[in-house]
Amino acid sequence: MDSGIITIMLPLALAIIMIGLGLELTPKDFARVSKHPKAVLIALFCQLVLLVGIAFILCKILALPPLLAVGLMLLAASPGGSTANLFSYLFKGDIALNITLTAINSVIAAFTLPLIVNFSIQYFMNDGQQISMQFSKILQVFAIILVPVCIGMLIRNYAPHFTEKLNKPLRIFSVVFLILIIIGAIAKERAHILQYLTQVGLATVVFCICSLVIGYFVPRLLGINSAQARACAFEIGIHNSTLAMTIALTVIANTTVAMPAAVYSIFMYVFAAIFGMLLNKFHPIEINNSALVKPQ
Repeated sequence: MDSGIITIMLPLALAIIMIGLGLELTPKDFARVSKHPKAVLIALFCQLVLLVGIAFILCKILALPPLLAVGLMLLAASPGGSTANLFSYLFKGDIALNITLTAINSVIAAFTLPLIVNFSIQYFMNDGQQISMQFSKILQVFAIILVPVCIGMLIRNYAPHFTEKLNKPLRIFSVVFLILIIIGAIAKERAHILQYLTQVGLATVVFCICSLVIGYFVPRLLGINSAQARACAFEIGIHNSTLAMTIALTVIANTTVAMPAAVYSIFMYVFAAIFGMLLNKFHPIEINNSALVKPQ
């Protein structure tokens, strides 16, 4: 990718996407935590502790090269994507909980993502391989994640009609941008792509399956109802790989680090759809249609 595109266009495009995410949020989405504190805390524990731990274990067991290990940890540290709401709608999850988790994740990730990535860099990288995430870059991550979301929320609050007009174009832009960034990252590393697929393909597949399975069954084992557990599963299983790739390409400035997120993006929607269909077949639930309507 051209350096100008990486340093200017990618952060700008991601900011637009994160503004689109903010357009779907209101202060009530944060306040709703008090209504479902148990489900929210379990989902956050699964995402920030269990899955980050699983990603670390996969890096060790599969002996991933250092840059790919950092990339997998970056992916694990990335919050859920807004597409999780769509999967919850399709497969009878609690959409209100999804929106709440997205809101909370967007804030928490601004703090936890730099910590997890810095730990990964210090642990996996050799002295001769210099990539870093200094305080200025941590602030950049904070700005990339949180500031556009806040802007989107302000637009929704003060210009609701304009928000309705923006929603569909921004969703389309998000999908197109994700496809383009995957193509761009793969094209730049085309000489090594088969090697990367061999090295990180199994890790991303296992991580994706673990994300969905843990996201559903851990909440169920802890007494969360099936609709909320489905919301947790999709929120945890559908990572914001666009965010992970943009941080890898701009903040960390390394294409190889972006590869796990790029490969994960190829699998996650397919696996999430299969997982949702399996849930509907083997764990059917009956819920009121009104529960599937996003609260105003």
